[in-house]
Amino acid sequence: MEFGLSDDQRMFQDSIKGYLDSAAPLDTVREIADGDSAKGQSIAGGLAELGLDQVLIPERHGGLGLGLLDAALIQEALGAAVAPAGFLSTAMAVAGIESAGTDAEQSEWLSKVGSGDVRFGIAISEHIGAREGAGVTATDGALTGKALFAMDTQDATHVLVADTDGRLHIAAMADGVERIPHATIDRTRDLAELKFSSVKAVALTGENEPGLAADRMVQTGRLLMAADSLGAAQTMLDKAVEYAKERKQFNRVIGSFQSVKHLCAEMAAHLEPARALVWHAAHAVDENMDEAALMVCLAKSHLAEIGTFIARTSTEVHGGMGFTDLVGLHYWFKRIGANRQLLGSPERVREEAARLQGWA
Repeated sequence: MEFGLSDDQRMFQDSIKGYLDSAAPLDTVREIADGDSAKGQSIAGGLAELGLDQVLIPERHGGLGLGLLDAALIQEALGAAVAPAGFLSTAMAVAGIESAGTDAEQSEWLSKVGSGDVRFGIAISEHIGAREGAGVTATDGALTGKALFAMDTQDATHVLVADTDGRLHIAAMADGVERIPHATIDRTRDLAELKFSSVKAVALTGENEPGLAADRMVQTGRLLMAADSLGAAQTMLDKAVEYAKERKQFNRVIGSFQSVKHLCAEMAAHLEPARALVWHAAHAVDENMDEAALMVCLAKSHLAEIGTFIARTSTEVHGGMGFTDLVGLHYWFKRIGANRQLLGSPERVREEAARLQGWA
C-alpha cells in the first residue's frame, strides 16, 4: 500500500512553491503587510492562472475535481511562503455550496468560482462561537446583523454567510454590506467585521438539516489552517537550521553546539509526525471515513501546539536576530498564531474531539 504522495501531487505542489518563490519573496510580503493591496491581487491572479480556484470544484461544474489532500498540499505551500492568498476561503466556499446547494445552485455558483467571475469571502465565525451582539439573521430573503472575523472580503465580489440557524446565504458585497477591517497580528491575512442591514441575499436551499453544510465548511477550513501552519512551521525550522550553519560564536558555527543541535532536532522530531497527521485527516475527509471529523479536530489542535513550539524555538535559535524585521521570522510566527485561534482555539477543538469520542 502506498502511503506517500503521487508524482502528480508532488509536481503540483512544487509548481506552486516555484511560483511563490518568484512572485511572493519576503520583500513583497512586507509590502503587502504594509497595505500594498495591488501586490496581493497580482499574486492571487497568478495563483488563479495555475488553476487553484478550480481544484475542489467537481469536473461536472468545470473544475479539476481534486480532493482535500490536494488542497492541503497547496495550502502548505502558501503557509510556507506566508502568501496573502484567498485559497482557503475559496475552498471553504466550494465545500459550503456543494453541501448546501441544489444541483442548479451548485452549477450556477461553482462554475462562476471556477471561471473567476465570483470571488467569495467567508463569514461563519458565529457558527462556531458568537460573541455578544454578533450574529446574522435571515428574514424574507434579507440579512441583518454583524459577522466578526470574516475572511478574504476585501477583494471579494460575494460573501457566503451562515445565519444564526446555521443556514448558508450568498450576498453580493456591493449590495450595502458594510466592511470594517480588523487589525490583527497577521497582516498577511484579510479579516474584517461585516455589518448587514436588510441586505438582499440568496439562500442555498439544498440542505435538509441546517448547520451540516456550515460544519463541512468549518471542517475544510480547519484542515487547511493546519496545513498552513505546517508549511509555516517547516519554513521556520529550515530558517533555524540554515542560520545555525552560518552564525558563528567563539570561532565556531552555532550549529556545532550540542544545545543548538538539540533544539533543531526536537523541532524536526515534532514536525514530521504532524505532516502525516494532516495528510491522513485530509485523506479521511476525501474518503468519507467515520473518523474524518475527529481527525480534522486532532490535526487542527495539534498543529496549533506544534506550530507554536516551533515558532518559539526557531526564534530562540536565531537569538536577537529572530526579533528583527531583517530576518522576518515574525511573519511566520504571527501566521501560526492567527491560525491557532481562527475557526476554534486548540482547547475548543479538543473539546469537540472529546465529544465526538463520547468523552464529554
